[in-house]
Amino acid sequence: MAKPQNKSYSLAEMKDKYIGKTGTTERDKYEYELRMDILGRMIKTARQERKLTQEQLGELVGVQKSQISKLESSTNSATIDTILKVFKALKAEISFNVKLEKQVIKLA
Repeated sequence: MAKPQNKSYSLAEMKDKYIGKTGTTERDKYEYELRMDILGRMIKTARQERKLTQEQLGELVGVQKSQISKLESSTNSATIDTILKVFKALKAEISFNVKLEKQVIKLA
């Protein structure tokens, strides 16, 4: 008797099945939270490499330590202005890529 074949699924197929297809509210929320988590990790890593405490970075940016903590833990939806100030205080270069249909616009 032949063994049944195990079917493999791509990450995209799994996301479609368990989170929702691209463009749905659930999928958009998931993708947004994922991006915020990555951004928070980038801020924390850059801060630690500069040997700054959250309080010190907050002073450089002009926000409270709690705001930096929230940014790093992705529990806060920060404004672009705050994010840009944080990276400037960290002396880190940041750039944004915006994709409009098939055209990519890079902002530095």
